[in-house]
Amino acid sequence: MKHVHSFLTDIGSVHVAEEDGAITELTLPGERVPVGEMYKTPLLEMAAVQISEYLQGKRQDFTIPLAPKGSDFAMKVWKEMLAIPYGKVRTYGELAEAIGRPGAARAVGQACNRNPISIIIPCHRVVGAGGKLTGYAGGLDLKERLLELEKDALL
Repeated sequence: MKHVHSFLTDIGSVHVAEEDGAITELTLPGERVPVGEMYKTPLLEMAAVQISEYLQGKRQDFTIPLAPKGSDFAMKVWKEMLAIPYGKVRTYGELAEAIGRPGAARAVGQACNRNPISIIIPCHRVVGAGGKLTGYAGGLDLKERLLELEKDALL
């Protein structure tokens, strides 16, 4: 059974879903709430704490189990996104190279767009060629805010 927990953060209401002991979805303010039973499990509570700490600049790494669902290609992209260090960015082209698919930057962008666990799988750390900020589920203002938060926390 999928359980969902919604909580208020510095950026607004965030919604997290858990299924079979792992986080399967995280949606940002303005996005749809995941479908499931509204019930705060210990894992969802831990996720809420870690996400809140991250948004306050007090956490750089997440220690909760993840189980995103997607194509094999998307799973490779998401795994590579998890390897982007806190405070750093990569381009879509660099991610395509890293997964052995040079020239697949556009497909990498589509996989980023389908990322079901925003923030924890850090698609906000993926930028266009030349460092240009491009689409983000929470909007470009939020993407910029998250990148600034990470940059400031490293100072």
